[in-house]
Amino acid sequence: MYCYRYPHPAVTTDCVVFGYDPNDGLSVLLIRRGVEPFKDCWALPGGFVRIDEEVAACASRELNEETGLQLSHLSNLKELGCYSGVDRDPRERVITIAYYQLVRKSEVKGGDDAREARWFPVDNLPAFPFDHDKIVEHAIERLKRDIYFEPIGFNILPEVFTMPQLYKLYKSILKVDFDRRNFANKMMKLGVVDQVGNRPKDASRRTPIQYRFNKERYEMLKNDKKAFRMEF
Repeated sequence: MYCYRYPHPAVTTDCVVFGYDPNDGLSVLLIRRGVEPFKDCWALPGGFVRIDEEVAACASRELNEETGLQLSHLSNLKELGCYSGVDRDPRERVITIAYYQLVRKSEVKGGDDAREARWFPVDNLPAFPFDHDKIVEHAIERLKRDIYFEPIGFNILPEVFTMPQLYKLYKSILKVDFDRRNFANKMMKLGVVDQVGNRPKDASRRTPIQYRFNKERYEMLKNDKKAFRMEF
């Protein structure tokens, strides 16, 4: 049997899952490690890739085992990047492939080698082991960049929503205050939202108009990043 004579690293996956709630804003899903190294520290869900497993499938499996959250590696998880610092893991030479996604916040529960799973506000994160601080930082920047070109968040809002609800979501991700009227006008000009019905004649002007995401219009625009770019 042929034996490869060069030393080679182990491979892991790590998942940065952002959860959004209108009341709590943007959060990150973390697990409390139940094993060494860094036992009891809060970290990203993830683990070692099995010998018969694709990397993305490992990310999905580990996320489910450690938090109970089910995301498909085929359609829900997005690859963030490869992290290969020589000393990033004290156990051995380990390279990790990180994934990220934005979801609607739900109940989570620690499992496998995670003692606990919990959502943490992005503005109040604990100290991280390994290089998870760098991974989370990159994921936040990627999310902010993506929201300019993709309809991020429409899947976590109600099917029928108001412009203030959509504005609040964008504000939670971008962490900036921008003009509400300009925001609404831009959305309407792009045509990615359709008004649902009309405001009742006897309703106050403060009563928000309802909208629905126009997926067909987005599909037409998504290949033209200049056309879809959000500028508020």
